[in-house]
Amino acid sequence: MVGLGNPGREYQGTRHNVGFAVIERLAARWGLERERKRFHGLLREGRAGDGGPRIALLEPLTYMNDAGRSVGPARGSYHLALERVLVVHDEIDLPFGEVRSRLGGGLAGHNGLKSLRAELGDGGFTRVRVGVGRPESTDPEVVAAYVLARFREPAAEVDALVERASDAVAAVVLDH
Repeated sequence: MVGLGNPGREYQGTRHNVGFAVIERLAARWGLERERKRFHGLLREGRAGDGGPRIALLEPLTYMNDAGRSVGPARGSYHLALERVLVVHDEIDLPFGEVRSRLGGGLAGHNGLKSLRAELGDGGFTRVRVGVGRPESTDPEVVAAYVLARFREPAAEVDALVERASDAVAAVVLDH
């Protein structure tokens, strides 16, 4: 499982880092607190709950636009089929609070997904798309500023969104 985001304190709590927030929530839920630096990222390994499947949780520290540099080597090391790679990311094409899972799909201009497809050779990985809403403008600079800004929604609503997304990831993992 890969959560997309940007490293550094200045990006914590931003819409673009919701993937990191979900991975951290799952790590706490499943008692996978011990992390180590590997694959240009923070890696946690263990089981998804009591008796669940073995998993690896990765937060690339490469910045969003280069996430493939982290995910590609990790996938190779674990010898994973592409569809077994699960990516959690922010999605401006979904209203705030909506969460959807799917295998494959378009990139919708998401630079993190573009990097993954380039490195993995295909876009056929599993995604959990976390709706963060869309700004009024389609201007690329406005959109970039929007996703790199902190959530304006109440903290309780953001926490509920991260919890719903974590539940969606767990459902995908535990159904395999």
